[in-house]
Amino acid sequence: MAESAGKENIKWMTTIIISSSLKNCEVATVLENRSHKVRYSDSVENGSIVFSVTGVAFLLMDAKECFMSTEEIVLAKIEKFINIHRNSFLVLSAALHGPEEWKLMFRIQQRFLGSNLRILPVHNTVNAINLMCTIAKITAKPHIDSICCRMITTKAYIIEQSPVWKTLQKIKLSSDSFNPN
Repeated sequence: MAESAGKENIKWMTTIIISSSLKNCEVATVLENRSHKVRYSDSVENGSIVFSVTGVAFLLMDAKECFMSTEEIVLAKIEKFINIHRNSFLVLSAALHGPEEWKLMFRIQQRFLGSNLRILPVHNTVNAINLMCTIAKITAKPHIDSICCRMITTKAYIIEQSPVWKTLQKIKLSSDSFNPN
């Protein structure tokens, strides 16, 4: 157990492609300070961050800026982003997620229902970076393999220990005893 705990404490670093529009942004500085290899690019959508090892992409948007823009412009930007990135997240930042911010998220969810877009409401830069790094890390090898193995083991344990499963097995056994075949 101590060995696996030691492995989990190893610092995770990866290459991150960041939109050049975020070059002087706090998000880029914090990611660089966490020892990630940051590469700036003009070819990715403004406001986007792509974790190259996993292909997970995040589009950073401020709720205030969304309210100042027209809905069509905001939705067009999101649509372009999700058409490029298969594994996409919209990181919607607001100091407080009040009724207007929740309405905005609801409209975005309605518009992109069934797409590959997930919305992450965040309050600040540290919150956004922690979420992005956690998602990118757990979708990268070998972490994803470890998680899948744990899920399979947990599923097997639940099935073995489930009183419902045991009852179903008893019913099946008792019904088999009446079966003449």
